[in-house]
Amino acid sequence: MSLKHGLLGLLNYGSMTGYELDKAFKSSLAFFWHAKSSQIYRELDAMEHCGWLTSERVIQEEKPNKRIYSITAAGKDELLGWLSSHEGGIEGSMNVKSAFLMRMFFAGETSREHALEILRAFKGKCQERGLGLGGVHESIAQYGSGHDEGKIDFWKITLLYGEMIYQTMSEWAGKAITMLEEKQ
Repeated sequence: MSLKHGLLGLLNYGSMTGYELDKAFKSSLAFFWHAKSSQIYRELDAMEHCGWLTSERVIQEEKPNKRIYSITAAGKDELLGWLSSHEGGIEGSMNVKSAFLMRMFFAGETSREHALEILRAFKGKCQERGLGLGGVHESIAQYGSGHDEGKIDFWKITLLYGEMIYQTMSEWAGKAITMLEEKQ
């Protein structure tokens, strides 16, 4: 997946300003795809240049001017083509590249207490992130209202994945902590 396809997918639900897209992205997709605001705006400009979206500048008197982005037919074709492709397929999604796990693998070179501190912090962060997914439920309600319920099911499926991943990582950290504490 790329950022551009995530933005095209959101615009397929309706026209939005850059600010609204940034907010929608961060409240719905950010738990599995990270992007900075500056990246989002750069990508919007590039996609407009490709003809995948258009923008309309709205002049405002009391507020800064804004641009409203809309997906084009070419943008919809790009989105549907990407959805139909095998890019980033199932095998690629199973690969894990984690500096954290690399550090855990070699944590025997440090003190057990240091490793326990890291694991406890990791477990706490997993629990925090899991609770933070409540905001995704709100995004589904906000951005999904008025749209085909069948499409919204797929937002819910990715949310379920996030909830289960954070729960599983938290449980793993708990078992790892218990394992290390039992040997102290």
